Amino acid sequence: MRIGLLTEAGYPYVSGDARLWCDRLVHGLAQHEFDVYALSRSQRQEDEGWVPLPPNVRRVRTAPLWMAEDDEVVLGRRARRRFGECFAELAAVLCGAAGAALSAGSAAFSAGTVAGTAGVRVGAAGAVAGAAGVTVGAAGAGGVREGVSASEADRFANALYGLAELARETGGLVGALRSEAAVRTLERACRAPGAQRAAREARVPDLLAVAGYLERALRPLSLDWYEDEGLGAVDLCHAASGGAAVLPGLLARHFTGVPLLVTEYGVRLRTHYLTTPDAPPAVRSLLAAFEGRLAAEAYRRAEVVTAGNAHARRWQERCGADREKLRTVHPGMDARPFAEAGESPECADPDTLVWVGRVEPAKDLVSLLHAFAEIRKARPKTRLRIVGAPVGPEGAAYHLHCRALAAQLFPDEAEGPHIPGDNPVSFEEIGGPELPRPADAYASGAVTVLSSVVEGFPIGLVEAMLSGRATVSTDVGAVVEVIGGTGLVVPPRNPRALAEACVALLRDPERRARLGAAARARALELFTVEQNIEAFHGIYLEIVSRAPVRRVLDGAGEPLPFAVPAEARVPVRWSAPSPSLAARNGPGWATARPVRATPHVPAPEGAR
Repeated sequence: MRIGLLTEAGYPYVSGDARLWCDRLVHGLAQHEFDVYALSRSQRQEDEGWVPLPPNVRRVRTAPLWMAEDDEVVLGRRARRRFGECFAELAAVLCGAAGAALSAGSAAFSAGTVAGTAGVRVGAAGAVAGAAGVTVGAAGAGGVREGVSASEADRFANALYGLAELARETGGLVGALRSEAAVRTLERACRAPGAQRAAREARVPDLLAVAGYLERALRPLSLDWYEDEGLGAVDLCHAASGGAAVLPGLLARHFTGVPLLVTEYGVRLRTHYLTTPDAPPAVRSLLAAFEGRLAAEAYRRAEVVTAGNAHARRWQERCGADREKLRTVHPGMDARPFAEAGESPECADPDTLVWVGRVEPAKDLVSLLHAFAEIRKARPKTRLRIVGAPVGPEGAAYHLHCRALAAQLFPDEAEGPHIPGDNPVSFEEIGGPELPRPADAYASGAVTVLSSVVEGFPIGLVEAMLSGRATVSTDVGAVVEVIGGTGLVVPPRNPRALAEACVALLRDPERRARLGAAARARALELFTVEQNIEAFHGIYLEIVSRAPVRRVLDGAGEPLPFAVPAEARVPVRWSAPSPSLAARNGPGWATARPVRATPHVPAPEGAR
């Protein structure tokens, strides 16, 4: 089978989201061929290069999302009018305004101008049912409103595919999306009757910010990936995330009928709410509307939608995903590096707590440090090892703040259980002489702590479970789903509860051992690479069996279910059966002629 793997800011680059998961998937499914279509996020990411690629990666095509040179495409009068109609309809849907109020051509566009041009077929009641759009409340705070009509979902789809068809015909829309006309169209949509309050209050900087975001998000429309020799040649497209990565899959399905599989370990709309809390209400509202509509369209068109955990799956359902299409496939972790720590219940120091992760505000190390102050009152010999590196400028500033807070809460003691000048809190990184590997960090303590206030799928928690360690975690994201009763869970931002749970485990080594063994058994059953790969292998076969690529034909013009049929692997000549055999088995035998993809190899002399 030939898979088109669609990524954004991840595989095959050395750094980025979902890189490890994609790398393990490609290596684990060596029987399949992969064409990787990657969108990069920064110049630095491209300069860092790619990970070593296995032989079953046949092709890698990349495109940057962080910059785009002007395509120098000059649209004619008719093309400009079509662009104006399509972009006006898109903006109207995002603003919640009536499309007919935007321009004289919008009504004609909605009636099928674009659909008649390139065959957009929407409106099937079964496909549209449940495809709820996402809008934001009047204050722009970011509430999800379900029950948006199917006609509005169709309007967004018509506008999106209309822009894609125009980009394909003209060679690109980078210049048009960057133009002042696009900003003015967005402004008219915000001021139109029926627009949401947050959109009506958009100022010029807000409009420029939203127009810039839409231009970057819609850059995949101008790529040349959708021809028969590109994504049109694969058996299915697998988008490794939502957002920009899913757009090439939607367009490949629209232009060439290739089925689409969408995998999300973090829902893009939820990420938007978490990462833009301080944005102006108009910006937050319009961008949330775009991400929600794009997600709903992806869920509607995809054959199967997978979530990494039940938390993400609930978000997908809220954004309009059909429950019958949803599958939960947990991320796969490589258990081998943690085997030694997991099989030896002894720890280096029974009085040590360990925290492992990226140092950033969402991890709430401040609450952990205050909880540790309470722990030290009950157990003065306890130490805390914070193992991790800061992420970005914000993470670096937070790292310095946490170090200063630790020095303030735990001044160097002249008397006590520790050496003078020795702080009970240490900040370390993986790769040092004491902690060369992540498994060494987990093995160095008796209890692993997770103190986050925001979490998707807690990878570090699974690593601790594979290491056989008892855990204390905050109830965020998919933590409860992952733990499943094999660790202690407390409310987030509650240092007292965190401290009490840690003290309870530090005082009871037998309980720690029981919980650690149960946690390792659960992680080996549910969260390994093997179960992840097996799940996706089954989904691939399920999709292709239901939706074969009809453009790939054999010598007699009959459709083949795979881009590279099985006969191509057999070095012999295939021919039609004898007339007598065809007569016994029906007319299908007389017309079936599998493709001979390799030259005929004559049999050895002795075999003749």
